[in-house]
Amino acid sequence: MNLLWDQHACLPLQLGTDVDELARYRRRGPTFVSVNAGYSPHRFADSAALIEYYRAAIDSHPGLAVIDTVADIASVSDAGKIAVAFDLEDSGPLDGDLDNVREFAGLGVRTLLPTYNQANAAGSGCLDTADHGLTAWGRDLVREMNTAGMVPDGSHCSERTGLDMCEVSALPVIYSHSCMRAVWDHPRNITDDQARACAATGGVVGITGVGIFLGPNTPTLEAMTRHLEYAVDLVGIDHVGVSTDHSFDTADFLAEVAANPHLFDESYTRWGPIRWMPPETFLTLGSHLAAQGWSEGAIGAVLGGNFLRVARESWGRPGRDTSAR
Repeated sequence: MNLLWDQHACLPLQLGTDVDELARYRRRGPTFVSVNAGYSPHRFADSAALIEYYRAAIDSHPGLAVIDTVADIASVSDAGKIAVAFDLEDSGPLDGDLDNVREFAGLGVRTLLPTYNQANAAGSGCLDTADHGLTAWGRDLVREMNTAGMVPDGSHCSERTGLDMCEVSALPVIYSHSCMRAVWDHPRNITDDQARACAATGGVVGITGVGIFLGPNTPTLEAMTRHLEYAVDLVGIDHVGVSTDHSFDTADFLAEVAANPHLFDESYTRWGPIRWMPPETFLTLGSHLAAQGWSEGAIGAVLGGNFLRVARESWGRPGRDTSAR
């Protein structure tokens, strides 16, 4: 059975969180889920403590297991468990110290976004009115991720920041959870130029299941398929994936949006409370695509094969020297 790879999902960012929600991904066949462990409000100590908690809670769960290498996915799957690793949704948890990239890599963080919606020390965000791209520190961050075996992720970044990441990185860049702006014009969605640049690195665009990014708050398989088919036509079947961005902390996130209108513009709120595609619906994507006439090979590539390729090329493997860039 095809590997199912969800490159970004969100548990409550709190110690004591019930990780059993991840068991909703249970299915016949291998499954991998990357869990967010922090974003812009968090510092190194916050995210490090959260990851240590997640690791212990996941490894004590009978249906889940933290993985450290790509090879672990197969062994965990053979044991009937869901494989889990971690991502960071902003560079804020690094505390401005590039040495912390390796610290987080050692804790199981496999992807990192330089910015979350607004500008920071690394670059500009997708909701900024001015787009200055990656900063000098942001460029050093991308190089350090290459060296540490962590995948650079352009979701939530500005267009210029994403393009700069693709220029600087010596290894594949991904958009873990981003839909196509040509299909639905939302500032969180990416342009054709961003998708092409990502594909040119060998990377993957992960179409997400968030309603306001798929359409007018429509987290359906039909809406997701429209974005998938557009992306495949644009950059090829080898560079498209899926990633739910499912918020198991829905109440917390919606409360944050309501409390911070200066951080989340009307593109987040005009259709009412944000709706997410639940894991139970996501698990049926393969059969839905088959009913639309997709080939078994194309379905396998998009469900997980492409993200798996990036992991094999990137996790723990330093890239070529980029100091001259």
